[in-house]
Amino acid sequence: MVPLPRVAVQHLNPRHREDIARHLLRLPEEDRRLRFGRHMRDDMIREYVDGINFERDRVFGVQDADLNLIGFAHLALDPATRVAELGVSVDPSARGKGYGFALLERVVLHATNLGYRVLFMYCLAENGIMMHLARKAGLTVVVEAGEADARLTLDRVTPGGVFQEAMADQFALVDCMLKQQYLWLARPGLESVSSSTRKPETADERRRTASAAETLQGEVPQRA
Repeated sequence: MVPLPRVAVQHLNPRHREDIARHLLRLPEEDRRLRFGRHMRDDMIREYVDGINFERDRVFGVQDADLNLIGFAHLALDPATRVAELGVSVDPSARGKGYGFALLERVVLHATNLGYRVLFMYCLAENGIMMHLARKAGLTVVVEAGEADARLTLDRVTPGGVFQEAMADQFALVDCMLKQQYLWLARPGLESVSSSTRKPETADERRRTASAAETLQGEVPQRA
């Protein structure tokens, strides 16, 4: 039996560009440098997000209870070489909860099922957290001249891997639907709107309600 993932990882699409931008713009300057390997101004972040090719690449995310994007993974695909390059980032306030590793695991599974042979990740050698995650996921990390290259030779696609990804997608879909429903139910004014549109009971309706309540109370079995 394939275990369900512990973290719901969503497929992202062009409609999520603004969510991605907000997530990356929340990163402090040093975190941006560690993520991209150079200093990134706000306008450079916007340019990067606008340039994501959703038709060619694959993009994943982790959302909090309010559907804010707090984790982001960009899998850049090269169909000619069958090599995939990965970049991962997580909100500072959401770190230490397994989101980064969940994104990394999800990307490895997806790249494998696409038939890619090598997964590559570049980061600065001082990015200890990312190098730890890479090693934990099975990537080989080589550090040279202040830079780190992490590589993983991917397994061949199997029916089990395809099924595992399908289960992960369904888990993420249900998670998103439940969060949307919760947010809808928690909307301010929802109760007041429904109350204001409800017609007041007539005297006859109140008597029928009281009579029905008495009948139900009489049907409740007495405890010994």
